Amino acid sequence: MHTLRDTHHTQNDIATSFWNKVSLLAKTGKIISIDKVKDEIYNKNDSLEDWCRSNLPDNFFKVSAEVMAEYGSVVAWAMSMNHHYLPNALNEFMDVDEADAFLIAYTLADSSNRILVTQEVSAPQRKNKIKMPDCCDSLGVIHTSTIEMFRQLGETF
Repeated sequence: MHTLRDTHHTQNDIATSFWNKVSLLAKTGKIISIDKVKDEIYNKNDSLEDWCRSNLPDNFFKVSAEVMAEYGSVVAWAMSMNHHYLPNALNEFMDVDEADAFLIAYTLADSSNRILVTQEVSAPQRKNKIKMPDCCDSLGVIHTSTIEMFRQLGETF
């Protein structure tokens, strides 16, 4: 199962076969996301929110409160990196309204069945922003890009 992140940067009125595939994979339970991502999407009142409401099943966005132990592990990792990352980077990453750390925690909670999907690229030398792949690599969480996710699922369009 893939936990989906970062598709909201794409306009959903183009690449309709992409969006149709996302909807199909969501309805078959092959991809999921979490409530924190839903909160980020649903506070903009835009076409992506409309699309999500119309095309994703009710159970697509999972409850992140179920992974608080794993979230604690993600936060502990971030705090252990306080010698590297600037305080603002740490504060942003650990903000309870931000999805990144919760996505990692949700994937970590069932790491043999979940892969984190993100367009972020590792940047371990960066000090002003924690990139999800860097945290994932440290915690043993598998991650991939959206295109690679489609490849792993055997999907074409």
